[in-house]
Amino acid sequence: MTTVNYAPHTTQAVAARATGLSKVYGQGETQVVALDNVSVDFGQGRFTAIMGPSGSGKSTLMHCVAGLDTFSSGSVRIGDTELGSLKDKQLTQLRRDKIGFIFQAFNLLPTLTALENITLPMDIAGRKPDRQWLDTVIEMVGLSGRLSHRPTQLSGGQQQRVAVARALASRPEIIFGDEPTGNLDSRSGAEVLGFLRNSVRELGQTVVMVTHDPVAASYADRVIFLADGRIVDEVLSPTADAVLDRMKAFDAKGRTS
Repeated sequence: MTTVNYAPHTTQAVAARATGLSKVYGQGETQVVALDNVSVDFGQGRFTAIMGPSGSGKSTLMHCVAGLDTFSSGSVRIGDTELGSLKDKQLTQLRRDKIGFIFQAFNLLPTLTALENITLPMDIAGRKPDRQWLDTVIEMVGLSGRLSHRPTQLSGGQQQRVAVARALASRPEIIFGDEPTGNLDSRSGAEVLGFLRNSVRELGQTVVMVTHDPVAASYADRVIFLADGRIVDEVLSPTADAVLDRMKAFDAKGRTS
């Protein structure tokens, strides 16, 4: 397959950018190239899904761009900040102040209420939440009547709503989701994806999500596909059927190559 590097399709601002990004594990015969010279932009106010077969590098790409993992060569920028130039303490501060995270596991503290879980990152940073923004986020994800509940008193879908609200509450420059609906039934998953979609459409949020689910990917503005650590294709304004067709094509190429 030919390596394809994707630049923005408009002149809009870029929330995150990877340039010539490579990630190599091990040395010699045990060496594994997880990312191979990947260049990609994630535009502000856009919802991007990252897809690919197991081992394609999709989670590694997200973790490197989000500052959760180091990379071997190339560069990553969040806004105007070059991640490779940051010390550990600066990187921690960047993740806290500019990035929101939503994972497959909800990562809620069981002793805290829903509201306390939502505001926890800001409490740790010593920042007071913007009450009007917080109320907007809580209303959008439908948690107004559940704020005093602890995680054990909430369904899986409600717990992930808390995680979405937590990611949005600090108004980050970009939100990264790693299989955010992986532990949810289809109805709860659709609700969470709808909240993410609305956060982009109505609140101007930027979202980058790794998923293996064509239906989840169809909520995005754009889907990029990885194979063998390289970006090999993309779909704009995706439908679930279009995404599924691309994935089937990759599977067929993989069997014949």
